[in-house]
Amino acid sequence: MKKTIEDIDVKNKRVIVRCDFNVPMQDGAITDDSRIRAALPTVKYLMEHDARVILMSHMGRPKGEPKMEFTMKPVADRLSELLGTDVVFVSSPLVVDDAVRKAADELKPGQVMLLENVRFRKEETENDPAFAKELASLAEIFVQEAFGTAHRAHASTAGIADYLPAVSGYLIEKEVKFLGDAVESPKRPFVAILGGAKVKDKIPVIRNLIGKVDTLLIGGGMAYTFFKSEGCEVGKSILDEDSVELAASLMKEAKEAGVEMLLPVDIVCADKFDNDANTKIVPYNEIPADMEGLDVGPETVKLYGEKIRKAATVVWNGPMGVFEMDNFAKGTNGIAEAMAECPGTTIIGGGDSAAAVRKAGLADKMTHISTGGGASLEFLEGKKLPGIAVIEDK
Repeated sequence: MKKTIEDIDVKNKRVIVRCDFNVPMQDGAITDDSRIRAALPTVKYLMEHDARVILMSHMGRPKGEPKMEFTMKPVADRLSELLGTDVVFVSSPLVVDDAVRKAADELKPGQVMLLENVRFRKEETENDPAFAKELASLAEIFVQEAFGTAHRAHASTAGIADYLPAVSGYLIEKEVKFLGDAVESPKRPFVAILGGAKVKDKIPVIRNLIGKVDTLLIGGGMAYTFFKSEGCEVGKSILDEDSVELAASLMKEAKEAGVEMLLPVDIVCADKFDNDANTKIVPYNEIPADMEGLDVGPETVKLYGEKIRKAATVVWNGPMGVFEMDNFAKGTNGIAEAMAECPGTTIIGGGDSAAAVRKAGLADKMTHISTGGGASLEFLEGKKLPGIAVIEDK
């Protein structure tokens, strides 16, 4: 068990919190503030317990330079609205300078400030100890609340913990609980659904889950590589040529481990990669040579749905098809609906799956939606995440 903000005394202490405020922007305006809202319970707890709160995050890819299109100012403004109080913001190309130090020193209990984009400094992604020390110099306690970057060993996510006691916020505590319990001590039957395009991106996850799940449901673009490994025609479908033999060996590993590993039984094919393409539904082994598979078919949705609804624990990472196009979103939406109807614990592993569930209007029906796609994948692989490892144990 990791220490949380409730395990330490924060009264009158300067507490620096690594958040994930990497929000989508358009024309200088935030288009989705869900990542900001996700951090509010931790920020409010610290405010209510008279901490002097310093928030930090990255946004976009400024690549170690102070590019003002990636300034955190819009986030400071939105935070001020959500918290109902002015959030102090000192824009500095150095992130930490004398003006920032002065503002941090002058914070009153319950006050909040936000630092400029930590990736304005190249030392951030290099996990440079000197920059980590500069960040640490602003505070007395470090709170890790950015699961989306917890798989990166950066100055603000890991290096800073060399200089300050580190605890988790509520968001990280929830992520570790749900993903950790799912991987280490799941209620059974335990079903994992893996989609997305490339087999090689999911190989370590499949390998790790073969030793833990009862049923593994495969969908998305990587299904065609598995079909190819069984000698099937896949037409113009996306194919990870280098992983065909590997796909066959993963099927064999699953069988030997007594794990039920299912592939789609029918496919929605199209004559071009376009929402308005001509389509037809075919059995998985009858994909026409001049067409490409862009979604799983209704029989697959029915089969997978039955497995999902009977599960006690379900983890889902990766869409079933090209869900961004409405005509090829039925498979992904069908999986989302089955998960919404599952009485067990339902966990969405971030990224596209989370976007799909929100788009389908079913987010509130899930037990937990991870805030980090890459981080949740590495967690499911069984990897040690640097940003979690630095948090002190209870």
